[in-house]
Amino acid sequence: MSSVFGVAPYSVEYLVVAGGGGGGGTSSAHSGGAGGGGAGGYRTNAGTSGGGASSEAALMLSGVYTVTVGAGGSGGGTQTVGNSGSGSSFAAITSAGGGGGSRGGSIAGNAVSGGSGGGGAGDFSGNNGAAGTAGQGFAGGSGPDNNAGGGGGGASAAGDSTGSSDNGANGGNGVASAITGSSVTRAGGGGGGDDSNDSGAGGSGGSGGGGAGGAKQTNGTAGTGNTGGGGGGAGGQVLGSGGNGGSGVVIFSLPTQATVTFSGGVTQTSATVGLNSVYTVTATSTDSETVTIS
Repeated sequence: MSSVFGVAPYSVEYLVVAGGGGGGGTSSAHSGGAGGGGAGGYRTNAGTSGGGASSEAALMLSGVYTVTVGAGGSGGGTQTVGNSGSGSSFAAITSAGGGGGSRGGSIAGNAVSGGSGGGGAGDFSGNNGAAGTAGQGFAGGSGPDNNAGGGGGGASAAGDSTGSSDNGANGGNGVASAITGSSVTRAGGGGGGDDSNDSGAGGSGGSGGGGAGGAKQTNGTAGTGNTGGGGGGAGGQVLGSGGNGGSGVVIFSLPTQATVTFSGGVTQTSATVGLNSVYTVTATSTDSETVTIS
């Protein structure tokens, strides 16, 4: 509802999810599995936020505001850590990109902090998962042993640190939101890569678009687009690549009587849900696109 009988400024509900982090690559043909990428930061005033936080404060808007959808980070190539995702923003609300997963192998390459943190790798360095951001997401899991990769952090849970029989650990789960009129889970962490010495599986991606970790000698799977899911870590015993993180999304809802105009370079759809118009922004061409609310 608007502040006074349908007159601006309007009460706006929002969900701002950043791009997920890329899964880690592996650094040698004898590497353990790499860590999964962390999910993009998850902020909302229409339900539970990421990192176990409650719903954020009410927001009243009228005017011109920046809107940005963050890209997912690219997966780590051979001998490289996964790249962090890019942040998403709407008005004054900014979510941090997910952290990249650790590189698998004996050459140091630590996981990266972010909206949710990247997972630690197997082998003897870079085993620790990285921190998430308060109010946005959880930490990545540590590598379960000297071979398997840890799961990337998700919006509702930390990445797993417990692989089974040297399998990669699972990514942390995301958070569900019904801001569009139906419940959708977003911002799951990427799974860790499999051990270098067995035929097990890579870790599962967390619910909400997290990519699966690679089995032995297999690249990680990409996170799902427009969920902020983290990419899966590469499997061991190969010079492998992590999966790319999924792109983020910006969704906002306000009364139907409001007029909403986007600048060029914004890709978006709209729908009527009850008495509100819901706008889903899936891509922006730069970080300078705007939305005008009047």
